[in-house]
Amino acid sequence: MAVAVICVLALHPADGLVAADMDAQAVRQMLAAAERQSRPDLAGKDLSGLDLAGLDFKGANLAGVAFKRANLARANLSGTNLDLAIMRDADLEGADLRGASLFSTVLAGANLRGANLVGARLVANLERADLSGANLERLQGGADMKNQPMGLMRLSMSKAKLAGARLAGADLSRALLEFADLSQADLRGANLMHADLSAANLDGAALAGADLTGTNLRDARLTGISGRDAIKGLDAAKNLATAKFD
Repeated sequence: MAVAVICVLALHPADGLVAADMDAQAVRQMLAAAERQSRPDLAGKDLSGLDLAGLDFKGANLAGVAFKRANLARANLSGTNLDLAIMRDADLEGADLRGASLFSTVLAGANLRGANLVGARLVANLERADLSGANLERLQGGADMKNQPMGLMRLSMSKAKLAGARLAGADLSRALLEFADLSQADLRGANLMHADLSAANLDGAALAGADLTGTNLRDARLTGISGRDAIKGLDAAKNLATAKFD
């Protein structure tokens, strides 16, 4: 007798145009009340399209929240739980995300210019996101090797803008960075083992101490980089012969 095996996956809600669960004023009131009581809990709420610029969400539980196209510029999101949140096309310019957890979070097309993600846990979808000038030092973006049965969970920054970003000491192992703009980025001491940098632009990047063991450098541009002699594992990078150096 044949046995049907059904694999159940947790899916994000559809991106349809539906009304937000709360308006911006209600969110402000909830945050104010939480300051006097406990940390805010907005898990699962739909706050899409709201103007929440500059609000203090520090330490809040924002797991599964929909922030699609929301304005969170300069918001304090440090220490928050943003796992499974949908932040597609959200404005997070200058936002404080230090130490935040963003696991399986959707940030495709989001504006994170100048945002602070120091020490954040970021295993998320940031395809086409703008992180120009962002601070991602000591970022925990390495692939989650514990969830192999559900497929490799890893950071995707394909076609992302990371020009001038600070990534010193960041863990970007197995990250997808195809066609990403990393020009003038600070990648000193970064872990890029087995990452995919196919056709990425690293012009003028600082790479001293970075580990490129097993990194895919097919057609990557590395002209004007600094610290080449101090790069770890460069000889063990994949498709090194196709990469462009000075």
